[in-house]
Amino acid sequence: MSRRVVVTGLGLICGVGNTSTEVWKNIVAGRSGVAKITHFDTTDFACSIAAEVKGFDPRNFIEQKEIKKMARFIHLAMAAAAEAMTMSDLKVTPENDTRVGVHIGSGVGGFDVIEREYQNLLKGGPRKISPFFIPAAIVNLAAGQVSIRYGAKGPNEATCTACTTSAHAIGDAYKIIQREDADVMIAGGSEAAITPMGVGGFAAMRALSLRNDEPEKASRPWDSGRDGFVIGEGAGILILEELEFAKDRGAPILAEIIGYGMGADAYHITQPSEGGEGASRVMMNAIKDAKITPADIGYVNAHGTSTPIGDVLETKSIKRVFGDQSKIPVSSTKSMTGHLLGGAGGLEAGITILALRDQILPPTINLETPDPECDLDYVPNVARKAAVDIALSNSFGFGGTNGSLIFRRWTE
Repeated sequence: MSRRVVVTGLGLICGVGNTSTEVWKNIVAGRSGVAKITHFDTTDFACSIAAEVKGFDPRNFIEQKEIKKMARFIHLAMAAAAEAMTMSDLKVTPENDTRVGVHIGSGVGGFDVIEREYQNLLKGGPRKISPFFIPAAIVNLAAGQVSIRYGAKGPNEATCTACTTSAHAIGDAYKIIQREDADVMIAGGSEAAITPMGVGGFAAMRALSLRNDEPEKASRPWDSGRDGFVIGEGAGILILEELEFAKDRGAPILAEIIGYGMGADAYHITQPSEGGEGASRVMMNAIKDAKITPADIGYVNAHGTSTPIGDVLETKSIKRVFGDQSKIPVSSTKSMTGHLLGGAGGLEAGITILALRDQILPPTINLETPDPECDLDYVPNVARKAAVDIALSNSFGFGGTNGSLIFRRWTE
């Protein structure tokens, strides 16, 4: 029998809050975190809105002299990890340190540092490049810094699979524990790509919403007026533990992770596969791994990015799995948080767990005129109380990389 894996802590930070409590309160209230960009001057940019993390001070989590050695995505990961560790009351000791691992990914890494140091190069030549440039910017240093902070000597990895990054990180960490390579994994993802190159690059692809005059209404999954996604930043980190390890130390258990599916569209660099075939297949992979049926699932936290094509195809993929007449509640919390890219799966896994804990389904806000091709129950505009035991969270990324996670409400 496979080892059971539970979630004992989570740390969430995004445009609607800097702690999991604040994030969840605002998600349930249907508050948008999207506003005008303040990180840089957007005068010449087609898109001037994003879901920035507000009022964040890395000095609350990182020593002053260490801050400059890390890009913003690492700062956010450190903050989320700190909250998750506190919630789980996990202590890494010489007795367990080799059994505690870290798997934290990022889709982009340190764009802010890359852009800053390139400007230093242009202005002053190579001698002006910071010696901390590389370790501050590369994707695996969020995992590296967290492991150093807590002394976690177990498996240490970092996925970089676009918008599926942190779903893969959590799923892979789950499998690491199942196969007995660790007893605990600190897992998730972080992103901070609200920079000139990040926003400019996605805008050049015509992927972003240009509803600049109504920022809070710009992310509108499933709505006929949607015109692209809104970029967000933040992090979502979970503490995963083998069940008996968690019980032995009296850990607070939030949920059990019971299924993980991954797969590829093998179709197009940015477009989902026709009819949502790849997405439906990865959901079925997760359902098979969980040894349940589609009928056992009571809620889907959708990828739901608010793009014209993506929302339609995810709707079709859900119908493939749950049936054309499916009434399963499906919502997109990106309507409030924006799209955290590589951090999205971690944030949304945490939100899904809180939905199971509190038996409240988060809403999809800004759903005013539903797209006729998007005809599922998207929990429009207002959170809903519901009895749900099992929930699924979807993440799909550029390059056709897909991941689904399944969580079960903890009742034992």
